[in-house]
Amino acid sequence: MNNNRLELLLQFYTEDPADPFNGYALAMEYQHKDTAKAKYYLDELLEKHSEYLPTYYHAAALYAAMENHGRAEELYQKGMQLALQQQNTKTYQELQRAHRQFLDEQEDW
Repeated sequence: MNNNRLELLLQFYTEDPADPFNGYALAMEYQHKDTAKAKYYLDELLEKHSEYLPTYYHAAALYAAMENHGRAEELYQKGMQLALQQQNTKTYQELQRAHRQFLDEQEDW
């Protein structure tokens, strides 16, 4: 995690917390170093900006990694539905592939 970049992202978030990209950027910065903080920002996006489509892929993957499979399944489903509503075929296909992989991993357990 680049501390200068993190400081800049935190500044952007403080200046405009209503911009979903600012929270998303923080979640992406934290995703590999501080899962709790990544989860915080992703959950906030899901609550306050449920239409922000990029959130669903990463939030579902995070919940799957945390072995909260029910929540991961819910987020994959909601994300695919939202992608269809927004007519975003590329994101729909990405979510669908990730969801299939998630389901395949569930069968292996």
